[in-house]
Amino acid sequence: MKKYLLSLAVLSLFYTESRACAWSDPDYEYFNLFTQSIIRDKSYLPFLHSYSTRFYSDFKPSQIPDDNIYTWKKFFNNQLNYAETDYLVNKMNISDLNALKKGNPSNQLLVKLGAGFYPKYREAVDYLIEAKYLEPYMKINYVETQDSFYYRENESGKNATELDYGKTIAALTSLYNAAKNPEIKQRYGYQLVRFNHYTRNYDAAVQAFKNYVEPVRLRGSAYFMALDQLAGAQRGLDLKSDANWNFFQVFMNSKNRKESAFVSMKLSDTASFNNILKRAGTNQEKNMAYFLLGYEDFNNPIPTMEKMFEIDPDSEILKVMAVRSINELERSYLPIYYYQDTDGNASTQTATSGKAPDQAKAAPEEPKKEELSFWQKIVRFFKNLFSSKKDKNSLESKADQSDDELLDNPNRIPVFSKNNYWYDDKTKDFLDDLEKFTGKAKEKSKDEYWQIADAYLKFLKKDYQASTEILNDITTTNPEYQEQIKRMKILNDIVSRPKIDAEYEDHLMTDYAEYFVDQPEVKKDSTDTADDYYGEVPSTKDFLKDVLANRYFLQGEDGKSFLMNNKLSDLQYNPNSSLVKSVEDFYRKPSKTKFEEQIIAKNIDDVGNIDAFFAVIYGDRAMRQADFEKAKSYYTKAQGFKGLPRTEWNNDANKVTPLQYLANTYNGFTNISDLVFGHNVWESFQSTPEESMKREDYSQFPFIKPSMNKLELADALLQLKRIGSGKDAKAATANQLIGNLLYNTSILGYYRQLFVMDIDNTNGGKYDFWSTERKNPYQYYYKNFPDRTYIEPDNFDLAIGYYKKAFDLSANREQKARALFQMASAEQGKYYQYEAKHPSAIDYSDPKYSEKSDAYQKQLDQIKNQKYRTNFALLKSQYADTETAKDLMGSCSYFGYFMR
Repeated sequence: MKKYLLSLAVLSLFYTESRACAWSDPDYEYFNLFTQSIIRDKSYLPFLHSYSTRFYSDFKPSQIPDDNIYTWKKFFNNQLNYAETDYLVNKMNISDLNALKKGNPSNQLLVKLGAGFYPKYREAVDYLIEAKYLEPYMKINYVETQDSFYYRENESGKNATELDYGKTIAALTSLYNAAKNPEIKQRYGYQLVRFNHYTRNYDAAVQAFKNYVEPVRLRGSAYFMALDQLAGAQRGLDLKSDANWNFFQVFMNSKNRKESAFVSMKLSDTASFNNILKRAGTNQEKNMAYFLLGYEDFNNPIPTMEKMFEIDPDSEILKVMAVRSINELERSYLPIYYYQDTDGNASTQTATSGKAPDQAKAAPEEPKKEELSFWQKIVRFFKNLFSSKKDKNSLESKADQSDDELLDNPNRIPVFSKNNYWYDDKTKDFLDDLEKFTGKAKEKSKDEYWQIADAYLKFLKKDYQASTEILNDITTTNPEYQEQIKRMKILNDIVSRPKIDAEYEDHLMTDYAEYFVDQPEVKKDSTDTADDYYGEVPSTKDFLKDVLANRYFLQGEDGKSFLMNNKLSDLQYNPNSSLVKSVEDFYRKPSKTKFEEQIIAKNIDDVGNIDAFFAVIYGDRAMRQADFEKAKSYYTKAQGFKGLPRTEWNNDANKVTPLQYLANTYNGFTNISDLVFGHNVWESFQSTPEESMKREDYSQFPFIKPSMNKLELADALLQLKRIGSGKDAKAATANQLIGNLLYNTSILGYYRQLFVMDIDNTNGGKYDFWSTERKNPYQYYYKNFPDRTYIEPDNFDLAIGYYKKAFDLSANREQKARALFQMASAEQGKYYQYEAKHPSAIDYSDPKYSEKSDAYQKQLDQIKNQKYRTNFALLKSQYADTETAKDLMGSCSYFGYFMR
């Protein structure tokens, strides 16, 4: 496991009301396969489903049209395109327009429009000049009070109070009266309302709307811009109901002001949407009010959708509600990562974890809800979410798993409640209800959207055939619909496939290559986005990759499954020998399919020398098994090893580059100190080797060099083993040195990093005691491989065996005492393994928790003393008088405690 701090990771799915926190983004924790943004009316994009931000923001601002720009474009008789109109109205300098007015324009756009543009649109150009003069001042002045939430120092910039109030009102009124064109006249009215609002002359703003905006009787963009300002003034007068209603009208009738109008409604009236519904008169108003209620209180939206459907089955906002509902279901059914809890407590397993293959089909038992503590609920949450149907203990059982494990719906999934994100059957019921609704909607609505939605819900229910049949019957010219249909057909095809063989891999490359082959990287703009922090949003490509990884896993092709989600170099984080062998077999496969070559094998990244990389892993495993001869044979093939493929930040290059090992630094193969044959003076992994370890007397063994590589180390061990087969004192010392090395490179030893592909002994998952009988914690695929522990546990009996030989051969009581202590230390490792496999099942909420915990601890202590303290007992009873024992009492706290 990579050395990450993961202690809080289990909490990442338990959010606050907004489901957001500093270390988790819920919008990046599921596969969004149904594109929310395919709704036709893009003005509702901010109201799509998101937990990361108050409003959905995964779209380009240009997708939402600006009503004002379209109105101006039409006013100028479409002589300008949208971008040119936006430039003229919002970005062109006032001096350019004054030059146009004087008859000598230099701006290329104005030159292109020709000499007749100003005479024809004189009033409009004059208005734009006045508007551009006012615009820098059109901010409300901020007034600091004792109740202000934020402290603001003197802010730079202008505000409306810096203009002469009387002169500005007079000028705008004069221009209003002089204007002949109704649209221009109403725009001056808008400026009068806005200026009064921003100078906090709220009564005057209300009167200006009545006197200068309403009489024009136009209901275009200028009217709703003015209405927005009127509502702001009414809020300033504490006329909350009227303000809220007018903000509602702005929301309903504008395209690019919906988000701000929504926020303004919330600020104006705490019971805003219910009050709007009471006041709504037309069907359009009622429909929009229902939408706002459903959007804000997204509990079970279907009853609200039913009411909206009765009003207008073709309503665009009804599709927004539906797509939000589908997105919520995706968060329940398509999390980006599945895994099986491996706490070893088989009695509480909801599926097959920890059970024998013949128990795999047993029905899960649901514990009584009130008996679960908070932490047990967390464990139960993950068990239910990621439980598998069958055990993966044999190739036969894996190959037989043809059902869709990856999309196996969890037993408990989120309730649609703002304050409850627990998982239960209500979401499955919601899926059924939403499917019924989409089935009804697709029969009555002319929009193909409902057919697509219905097909997708069937996909979530794993009815791939029905989903595909619906998709095949859809005829549409909408390019976004066409893309969604195409993607869903691919999903149905691949996910419904029980076995992936060479023929099907060819089909994937022939028909769906775009979803697997990496595309050229598109350069992003400099705008900082969430992607920069969290990485890319999980995509359809990522989902399909996971599905195939799951299929290969079930087929027993572990190497291919691993490489679908990981790089070859990731094996260093969990060098499990059986998985490594499967990966190597794939690497050496002589004739790979095009899919295997281009999609899977591309993850065989640069590890320096691949043959040496594999040889080191196998050699390390042989060393942990005390098979020194086999280890030497592998290490002989590993002499081209370039070092563990780690990375580091390179300040000069300003990027991550391969780690450059110093000449005298341990790199996974070379520069191993002879202290590895010594014994520890005290247990401190953070101290230097010279502080923590003490050398033995190596004078009889000149082949033990001060610094060795792994090949030399294996050779030294073979020589020690040969010497240790004798019967003399030298043989006793040779066996003791072998025992030392095996203990020192175990999970308890200072050199624990040597044979697990790590570069140092600092904390990480490799040094956690194995807590399950199951050797493979991965039950679906090898995704996020570095984040879980998957290496074989230490066999402490090997070290104990060599120490026992040393004890039996030695006639020196001090050496015997040292051997006994080392055997006792290894015994302690065996106890830790036992304890980790038998955790307490006592509920923290149990009234007798302390009493039961004390009893459980006494039971463990009894087992420890009876089964795992035999050598300590012998050391105490027969060797307590030795200098070695006395010295150990001072340096080893638990030995000192035992001796007392």
